[in-house]
Amino acid sequence: MTDKIPLRNVTPDSTVGTHDPKQSATKEMYARREHIYVREIKGLFQRVRRSANWILMALYFGIPWLYWGDRQAILFDLPTRQFHIFGGTFYPQDFMLLSWLLIICAFGLFLITVFAGRVWCGYTCPQSVWTWLYIWVEHLTEGTRNRRMKLDKQPMTKEKAARKSAKHLLWLLIAFATGLTFVGYFTPIRGLVADFVTLSVGGWALFWVGFFTVFTYLNAGWLREQVCIYMCPYARFQSVMFDKDTLIVSYDEARGEPRGARKRNAAHQEERSTAHREQGLGDCIDCGLCVQVCPTGIDIRDGLQVECITCAACIDACDSVMDKMNYPRGLIRYTTEHSLEGGKTHILRPRLIGYFIALMVMIGLFVWTVSDRLPLDVDIERDRNQLYSMTREGDITNSYTLTIRNLDDKAHRYVITPTGLDGITLLGNTSITIDAGRSTTFPIQLAVPAEALDAPSKAIVINIEAEQNPDITLAKEARFLGQSRR
Repeated sequence: MTDKIPLRNVTPDSTVGTHDPKQSATKEMYARREHIYVREIKGLFQRVRRSANWILMALYFGIPWLYWGDRQAILFDLPTRQFHIFGGTFYPQDFMLLSWLLIICAFGLFLITVFAGRVWCGYTCPQSVWTWLYIWVEHLTEGTRNRRMKLDKQPMTKEKAARKSAKHLLWLLIAFATGLTFVGYFTPIRGLVADFVTLSVGGWALFWVGFFTVFTYLNAGWLREQVCIYMCPYARFQSVMFDKDTLIVSYDEARGEPRGARKRNAAHQEERSTAHREQGLGDCIDCGLCVQVCPTGIDIRDGLQVECITCAACIDACDSVMDKMNYPRGLIRYTTEHSLEGGKTHILRPRLIGYFIALMVMIGLFVWTVSDRLPLDVDIERDRNQLYSMTREGDITNSYTLTIRNLDDKAHRYVITPTGLDGITLLGNTSITIDAGRSTTFPIQLAVPAEALDAPSKAIVINIEAEQNPDITLAKEARFLGQSRR
């Protein structure tokens, strides 16, 4: 049920007017989303943003088509539980590396936020990248901001239907390409595309491509700023990480206020102090262009807001107006709270240095761990049904189940050697060949002369070594049980 609250001096049509005590006006607390008509703007920061966007999209759509040897360069093969990333192959037991990588990304985001605010959102966040792409398609099919506004107010005509259909068709095609590419990171994309062309795609692949197609279309086409404002947790905790030295997009109120319209040829510099300054005007001409270019529809002149994604579209818009008015640039700019207050900005500060040191240490340890990672994993389990047995020669035997996982990208023949007790031997085959990325489970039996045991339980070591590569070797400890004769 929608909550409602009484308002004073508000008419039933939610406009301020004469209050009638006999009438009770109400207003819904839920506000319907108003469509934001984003105006296209050119400038330095928008060139940087567009370049970053195109590079990121090229990487996203292009990487699945790259091959590393005879396989896809990046492929998260869930059925075989193998995750191929260029020359490395990772397995579920390497999950800690993924956790470590996510923690590194989190600290990197913290570092960027402390230094430059929400710049990640404005330039590289996938939601922002695809939203800007959809806005560009909107501009391409429906025209400029003013034309789009007029088009939406017009009754449905053939031209309007054609333009709307073209826009949504392009949106859906982009969404489909996005979904197809995403699934291509988990299923070989060349075969996936061929399956779609021949209409022989599997049910699960079709479901996930459709799933990501629908949500890309909704998020970038319809929800847009709603995702950034309400759904993204980053928007909520970013302010906790800001300080007065954080670089943010800000409006210079001291210079711009009081705002007001004036002629383009109004003087500035020395003459301005005796011209429009005497009229009580600052540098802001109140053109509203900074609001029109904002993808979240905010007015940066109202101060720092949680909706701001630091894309700097308002900076480029304001600079273009300042150029036309022959005023200095920077009325809206990247700056800090200390700078706006007339103080000095401190770039190097304890929190920023702390994040940087922690990030460098974690990256160094992560790189060392991955580079020093042994492509071999072994599990040993004793036979619990029988503690030990005796041979005709009087030796004591123990049975084990050995599981060897070849984590390398080529096959290896592994030699198994037990140590730890005098006279310990492996009965049967002492080596086994395992293909790349495969695991093998097989039983082994170890024998020890009875006189070598001086306790009912002794520690032994089972060594597994790649025959052609002695650097790939692993020693696992186990227990040998028997009856001591000493």
